[in-house]
Amino acid sequence: MGSRKQQRAQKIKEEKKNKAFAVLRNCPTSPRKMRLVADLVRGEEVNKALDTLKFSSKEASRKVEKLLLSAISNWQVKNEGVRIEDSHLIVKEIFVDQARTLKRLRPAPQGRAHRIRKRSNHVTLVLDKVEPAEINIK
Repeated sequence: MGSRKQQRAQKIKEEKKNKAFAVLRNCPTSPRKMRLVADLVRGEEVNKALDTLKFSSKEASRKVEKLLLSAISNWQVKNEGVRIEDSHLIVKEIFVDQARTLKRLRPAPQGRAHRIRKRSNHVTLVLDKVEPAEINIK
């Protein structure tokens, strides 16, 4: 590996040490359905996002709720001795990417077959600390 590439890799590694995030891979829900839930919590304060996900009727909200709790836990590990109530955490980024698609066949009339695509996704959630004055009060 070249020196520039190695320095860049080290820089990215150092940035990840300070960032609290969680990743959910190969979730068997279509990305379109998961993005609807992700849009509900993007930019929200952590406590408000947890309440929104807990009372949402969508199935994908349960998985995003667990992911958010995991990200909070990761933040606590990196920031020992700091109370989560005093830190004013928000969901800085949450994005949904398409994962593998399982292709299945369903029998159709006259000896044909229709393809069924069972989609899955990857969800990445990043937390960030903000000052109380910057939080959007809605």
